[in-house]
Amino acid sequence: MNERPEKPRDTMIRTTAGWRLWLAFCGAALWPGAARAASPPSSSTPSVCASCHRAQAATQPATSMAHALETVAECEILRAHQKLTFRDGAYSYEILRDGNRSIYKVTDGKETFTVPIGWALGLGTAGQTYVYRWNGNFYESHVSFFKQLQGLDLTIGTILNPKNLEEAVGRQLFGTEIRRCFACHATRALRQDQVDIEGLIPGVQCERCHGPAEQHVKAVQSGDVKAAAMRKLGSLTTEEMSDFCGDCHRTWAEIAMGPQRGVENVRFQPYRLTNSKCYNALDARIRCAACHDPHREVQLESAAYDVKCLACHSSGSTLAASGAKAQAAGHPGTCPVGTKDCASCHMPRYEIPGTHNRFTDHWIRVVTPGEPYPG
Repeated sequence: MNERPEKPRDTMIRTTAGWRLWLAFCGAALWPGAARAASPPSSSTPSVCASCHRAQAATQPATSMAHALETVAECEILRAHQKLTFRDGAYSYEILRDGNRSIYKVTDGKETFTVPIGWALGLGTAGQTYVYRWNGNFYESHVSFFKQLQGLDLTIGTILNPKNLEEAVGRQLFGTEIRRCFACHATRALRQDQVDIEGLIPGVQCERCHGPAEQHVKAVQSGDVKAAAMRKLGSLTTEEMSDFCGDCHRTWAEIAMGPQRGVENVRFQPYRLTNSKCYNALDARIRCAACHDPHREVQLESAAYDVKCLACHSSGSTLAASGAKAQAAGHPGTCPVGTKDCASCHMPRYEIPGTHNRFTDHWIRVVTPGEPYPG
């Protein structure tokens, strides 16, 4: 059993910022635009899209984004762990598998709270947290699964040192918060600005990024090329793509105008990337999709990105006019020290306390050993 030692009884609630950070940790962060970006009901499904877009459909279902939200019946982590236990002071926690259900149980030794888990958020690349309904309201579990631990620990954003069973069980999620939560982790999650439990599709699927496809599918089937046109996300500029992905991964403007959280903002990639000297709003070589194919699982080996770095930083290349910002900043064409694994030095990894995971910093820079985290 994982156990957390008893702490002083001064109750501390991690802020809403902590909850938003946890959603980012699980697979997506929150931004007000995320709720507005949710698709209305549609008759098309990912399988319909696959009939034409075979290459993307062959790889996207295996990505973490496709599993950003899972039903309990399909959740591999919960199916693989028939019994998870944890202790936090006077409170004991269990998540028990029961057929296609997982039951969340919390007790203080006198009273016991039991409820079926509703949804699992995050594929578990770093961690996975759980949402359940009780008395018609949504709650997040007090504990979450962490891949490094292969077990439970406290959820980021939860109440520390709960003073009663109600606080120890979990934290209630209210209107805007729960709408944004589902909008970033699922597809067609909202209807008339409310979470549509019956209509949502778990995970980030085709329509979550590309928009409603019903008209597109009908037009294709009827041969109407003009009506079949959809927004080409590949034509977005670097700045537009940062804002687009920032719907859930946080934009520069949102973080820059909000409270600075130090190392906690390492998970907000568009914000961090924009701070890089080599960032140029017009240069497609620094766009999110230049390094990450959203239809394929993210590559974790730094060497896999060398070819992307060398698109700008090689002895045979020069910075184009669109890269004038980097050139004016004196950015070198080649690295004087290394010839491979560029990201291992220039995009270091940092651990956010309590997450049991190290996150890649997208603020590309020359890093001085021992320097403080540039927030």
